[in-house]
Amino acid sequence: MGLLVVFTVFLTSVLLVPACASAAPADEPPAAVAETAEVSAEADTNTNAEAINLAEQWGIEVASIRLSTHDHMIDYRYRVLDADKAADLFKRQIKPFLVHQKSGKVLAVPETAKLGPLRNSNIPQEGKIYWMFFGNTGYLVKAGDKVTVVIGEFRVEDLIVG
Repeated sequence: MGLLVVFTVFLTSVLLVPACASAAPADEPPAAVAETAEVSAEADTNTNAEAINLAEQWGIEVASIRLSTHDHMIDYRYRVLDADKAADLFKRQIKPFLVHQKSGKVLAVPETAKLGPLRNSNIPQEGKIYWMFFGNTGYLVKAGDKVTVVIGEFRVEDLIVG
């Protein structure tokens, strides 16, 4: 009898809780969705002209830049739009770095013994998002700070870290 009661309670919670959760008005997004939309809007730091320039000159668009691994790293992601134009960003001999605009300090891509540099250096493919990590020594960079990413001749300024 006890097992039947537990099973009934389980079925009731599975069937009724989703129905209650969806009873919220459709015109009001959940708080988490609204917060995510606000953060995404704040993180969009490129003006249209800057985005067009990146696409035309370098064949990429910035996807995101945010703190990661409990703020020990800065995760920079970009989408390749034109693999030929973006090829220079993937050359292993070019060492990327990030400049914290407020302090002027330069942060490098960490290199591990087993993995090597924490960045992509494969042959770029159009439509794919690639990544690189920058070390955040001493938690220098905070959310909301402006940074510049430099990879050889490539330079994108005024990115706001999310």
